[in-house]
Amino acid sequence: MKKVAVECSGIGLSYGSTEVLKDVTLRIEPGEFFALLGPSGSGKSTLLRLIAGFVQHSRGSLLVDGKDITGVPPHARNIGMVFQSYALWPHMSVYDNVAFGLVERGRPRDEVRRRTEAALDLVGLHAYAQRRPNQLSGGQQQRVALARTVNIEPQVLLLDEPLSNLDKNLRVQMRRELLALQRKLGITTIFVTHDQEEAMTTADRMAVLDGGVVQQIGTPDTLYDTPVNRFVADFVGTMNLLEGTLTHGADGGLRYDVDGLGILPLPARAEMPLGRVGACFRPHAVDLQDATAPRDVLHLWFSGAVESSEFLGEFTRYRVRAGDGVIIADVAHYAGGTRHPNGTPVALGVMPSQVRFFAAG
Repeated sequence: MKKVAVECSGIGLSYGSTEVLKDVTLRIEPGEFFALLGPSGSGKSTLLRLIAGFVQHSRGSLLVDGKDITGVPPHARNIGMVFQSYALWPHMSVYDNVAFGLVERGRPRDEVRRRTEAALDLVGLHAYAQRRPNQLSGGQQQRVALARTVNIEPQVLLLDEPLSNLDKNLRVQMRRELLALQRKLGITTIFVTHDQEEAMTTADRMAVLDGGVVQQIGTPDTLYDTPVNRFVADFVGTMNLLEGTLTHGADGGLRYDVDGLGILPLPARAEMPLGRVGACFRPHAVDLQDATAPRDVLHLWFSGAVESSEFLGEFTRYRVRAGDGVIIADVAHYAGGTRHPNGTPVALGVMPSQVRFFAAG
């Protein structure tokens, strides 16, 4: 099966005076597993439906394998879509559900049987071929929906939050199986989710949307480590966010005057914007110590007091009141370790290399 690219260039879509997608430009590489991540109402599902052909953009162009498919009806796009509800025919057997697309296309009976049996084998459901969907678990129903979609050999596979109806443990198992299947088939795949963990554990790259605008595109680690704005920083993983004013210091370094905390000296870095800026760092990058512990010169240090804590198994998450704000620190848990009670004075250290800056606003 040929691997194809999907390109959106300046895509815009409005419902009346409401802009749903605003100048969406991105390229999904051939054979790539690409995630569209964002909160409800961000436009990610609308973009997926636009690629499928269920809605039409009002400006821009949509290319698959270098060909503009604007105006091509859904059934002629050779794009397969798995819906959140799976949309299985309840009166049909598993076999007939999987074979449905080929039957509708008028394929010869022998070809339908051969390809449908191969698709069922691919998802491990050959033994369930004569069951009805209501006799299957949620994970098995999802496999049927996937088998039905890949059976028509689409150029592009679209997945609209297919894991959201499953419980947590099954969701983890199914996303691994989904990724393994995609790697085996090599189909260019676009996966819509609001779950950052799902996106980061499956996608080669992902785009974060908010308000119909693409905020950032990149690999999961790029978006996690170097968010370009406050929205991405706050949406992709848990993030500490500080605001303040960054200026040049007398020693050639920088001075970061943090709102409600005071001035922190920083080494100069080329990517740091001056003026009003936001600074972010992850909770696991925070070194939480007793207030009386010695402080090295390698970290940036904050003083605070424990406001609350949550034991989460692998680590304890502390909320520490520091000045006018709260800093979250994740401390690895070990058997026999002690916890800091609420109200305990503590020191919080962060390596400057773990702090990211972006222009405020």
